[in-house]
Amino acid sequence: MSDAPACVIVTADDFGLDPAVNEAVAQAHDRGILSAASLMVGAGAAAEAADIARARPTLGVGLHLVLTDGQAVLPRSDIPDLVDATGRFREGMASAGARFFFRPRVRRQLAAEIRAQYEAFVATGLPLDHVNAHKHFHVHPTILSLALKIGRDYGLRAMRWPSEPRGDASQAASGDGRALFEAALMTPWLRGMRRRIRAAGVVSNDRLLGLRATGHMTESRVLAAIEAARTGPVAEIYGHPACRNHLNAAMADYDHTGEYDALVSPRVIEALQKAGLQPIRFADLADRATANDAARNTL
Repeated sequence: MSDAPACVIVTADDFGLDPAVNEAVAQAHDRGILSAASLMVGAGAAAEAADIARARPTLGVGLHLVLTDGQAVLPRSDIPDLVDATGRFREGMASAGARFFFRPRVRRQLAAEIRAQYEAFVATGLPLDHVNAHKHFHVHPTILSLALKIGRDYGLRAMRWPSEPRGDASQAASGDGRALFEAALMTPWLRGMRRRIRAAGVVSNDRLLGLRATGHMTESRVLAAIEAARTGPVAEIYGHPACRNHLNAAMADYDHTGEYDALVSPRVIEALQKAGLQPIRFADLADRATANDAARNTL
């Protein structure tokens, strides 16, 4: 591992949400620094996204589990406690999280939907690069347990660890203290989450850059993230690039086009090169871990 070049994972979330996201992912991989994308298998443009990915085998594509603010894969008749009459997940992550944890019937439906999303990903024919969840809902212990357990059946090797230490490249876009206070409260929870990921034999990034600037990872913030990533260990820089703004009401204030521009910016590309950072996929991280384990076992 010490002989390997310094690396960073650069990921776009919400792949498949809209053709404008798909176009941004394709262009940011072809012309910029993007190395991975997280696919929403139940979204309207998911089939197009899969076609784009199959034409780009160097793009690491993972499963972006959608369990809030989106459309389910299973019909409402199979998961009536999870979705509304239109098949969309019920709003309110706090209330949904409580039901996931305390109600066995709801947990069974949740497990069925998670498995269905894994199955839908397998149906694309793409290798599974990583898994994470929309709005980082996999920090919830029930979702995390199910994603890890079910993922074993589908070749899960890597999962995003959504931890951005304070002062690590991107502060809250608004600059308020509340986000930093909430991040501090989450620290013990996130440490436990990482222990569980590792115990499952799954690799992860060591930190996530862009979390507190979600929707606003424009050029200046990506440049700052590259500088932070340069010092190691393995960082993931993530964003929500698209070739137009106002994709939906939940992301009304996101600067999708600014995030896309950052990923193809000549200044950003040059900064990455000067930092000696190689954009990699999660699969590359998993391959390195496997090679290291094999080397240790031969000693």
